[in-house]
Formats: sequence, C-alpha cells, structure tokens
Amino acid sequence: MKVAIMGYGTIGSGVAEILEVNRDVVAKRCGEPLELKYVLDLRDFEGDPIADKIVHDYKTIVEDPEVAIVVETMGGVEPAYTFVKAMLEAGKHVTTSNKALVADKGAELIEIARNHKVNFLFEASVGGGIPIIRPLTSCLTGDVIEEITGIVNGTTNYMMSKMTKEGLEFDDVLKDAQAKGYAEKDPTADIEGHDACRKIAILTSLVCGRQVDYEDIPTEGISHITATDIKYANKMGRAIKLLATSKKVGDSYVARVAPFLLSPEHPLYNVHDVFNAIFVHGNMLGDGMFYGSGAGKLPTASAVVGDMVAIAKHIDKNIYLEWEKEKLVLADPNEQVNRFFVRSAASEAEIENIFGQVEFVESGLDDEIGFVTEAMKESDYATKAAALGEVRQMIRLV
Repeated sequence: MKVAIMGYGTIGSGVAEILEVNRDVVAKRCGEPLELKYVLDLRDFEGDPIADKIVHDYKTIVEDPEVAIVVETMGGVEPAYTFVKAMLEAGKHVTTSNKALVADKGAELIEIARNHKVNFLFEASVGGGIPIIRPLTSCLTGDVIEEITGIVNGTTNYMMSKMTKEGLEFDDVLKDAQAKGYAEKDPTADIEGHDACRKIAILTSLVCGRQVDYEDIPTEGISHITATDIKYANKMGRAIKLLATSKKVGDSYVARVAPFLLSPEHPLYNVHDVFNAIFVHGNMLGDGMFYGSGAGKLPTASAVVGDMVAIAKHIDKNIYLEWEKEKLVLADPNEQVNRFFVRSAASEAEIENIFGQVEFVESGLDDEIGFVTEAMKESDYATKAAALGEVRQMIRLV
C-alpha cells in the first residue's frame, strides 16, 4: 500500500522513521506493507534516505492513483486545508497531527471524507502519543462524557514544574525551555493557552458531536504567573497547572483554559515536566485518566502511524465520526462556580467586607495579602474584585 507524507519536519520525519524501523510490525498489523512513495516539502533533503521521494507539488500526490494514505504534518490551517481537502476529494485517506487544522476545519473535512467513502483521522492532534481520540470515539461511545480536564501542553507543564521545583521567575524558565527545545522561538501559542484551547475544542466537539469554536472558549495562559504565586501555592500545599477543561452543563458544555491551583488529591497534581494527562469522567465509566508523552517526534509520529494502521484495516470503509458542522453554543462561563485565590494590596477588613468569609494565606510580604474565597460564580467574583480594586493576581482552585 503506497503512502505519502506532506511536511518533512519533526513529526513527518518521525513518521518516515517509524515506517522504516517498524516496517515488519506495521505490515503484519495492516495485512500488507506500507511503502512511502512521496514526501511533499518545499525543501530538498540531499543525503537523506527519502531524498529521491521528495516532490514539491501536492498535485503529484493527488493525481497518483497508487497512493492510498496521506499523512499531513505541515501545521497551520493553510495550505494544509487546501491540500487535505484535495486528497480526500481524490479518494485518498488522510491522517494529521495538525490541531489548528482539526479545530478549525475538522467537521468539514470529516464530512468530505464521509461523502467520498474515505477516512480523515487525527489521533495525534491532541495529546501527542497519548491515545485519547480513539478511546472517546470507539471505546466510550456507550457513555455520556460529563467532564474532560487535561494538561495538554508539554511546554507549559514543563515550565510550571520548573518554577515549582526551583522557585524561578517566568522569563528565566521560558529561556530554559527554549534552550532545551521544549518551547518555540515564538512561544505565544503555548504560553498564552491557544494550543490547549484548540485541543479542548477538538475533544469537546467529539464528545458532543457538534462544532465547538475555540474562539468561544475563555483562555488564559501562564505568562502572568510569578515566583511569588509559586510561594503561595507551596504554602497552600497546592501546585499550579495550566488546565484545559470542559464540563457538561445541561444540554451543552462549559469550557475554559486557565491556570488552576490543584490539591494533592487531584489526579493531575503529580503530572510533571513535559508529560501530558487527560482526565475523563463518563456517566457509566466514572473516572479514567490517560497519561504519557504529550509531544515529541516519535511519540506523536507513533499516534499518526496508529491512524495509518486503522485506515489500512478500513481501506474500503468510512470510520464514522460524530462531529457535525452545526455549532454548539457553549454554556455561559460566567455562571461557572469556582473558588478563587487572590493576592491583594487591600486590608483584611476591606477584603472581608467585600468577599465575606475568606481563608487568608500567609504571604510573608508586607504590602499584600493572599486569600481564598468561598465558592461563587465567575460573574460574582468579577463584581467583588472590581469593588475591591486592589487585585494583583487571581488563580482558580480545583
């Protein structure tokens, strides 16, 4: 069976490596060997084993009837969308690791694949090497998924773990993450939560069967977290983690990406460094958690090859995925109830006058007070915080 890879970067080269190293295993599981015929890239790779397979025009792949499976690892929405759409319309199966493409165009590409009796799969778009999409769409289809909460970005989890262990400031930890290759030169998508937001949008779309627009999900990153916040967290016996959450509310879901203060009892408390973990609660399953390498060349490529094997086993059949283009209106996030940790320059009397009963946290600082509110709606917190007017930091508790 002939295959092609579009984009020979970190993940694309990883897919090629797995297809070569695990050739016999993959062939046995597919029922026949997968042979890499083309690699689409703007660059040439002289001296690379795939140098003779490089093509620069995606139409070469579209027009070759021998190619049955196409891997998209280019990243971004365009030109990936144009290329993938053309492959599906030409009757070729596609798997991708591209969360931007899936979050933006997933419902449409699934429909095109269904209409052309091929498959569009994207296990690697969320959680890297962690299997999460196939369990949700295959193993847990008898459940109503009532909550998904995950650490789904390895960069930010590494940074928060490093800050917690060493008491460093954000900028110093970011430089370290960039030096180690964990953070991009432009880290905005990671540190401001955009990457995590797209991933929770994809997962929510799959469990509700309708389009969830990531633009509708309130999103905060970790760039405002300081070493002082870490000191408070340590005194509280908690850890700060960037979480992507989605919870069922009535006939909809409420979703958010933000830093949270986790207690040691929380299943995600001990997820450190670049590891990812996704907690799932189903009305029949109860609690389950998926843990592992959430990024990296070979873990992510492994998930892509897993999709290729699934496609090879269903080469003449569309694997039904419930994700329609009709948009789901998310529940109002301002109605969500949380407890809030707040750092303020106000006095204890002013704080209690506005927030009522609170739990003060010893800061060791002369010019501010830390406190934890009782559970309240997001909208009520916003009103009280505005009345206090002396808020330096706010982090939710879970």
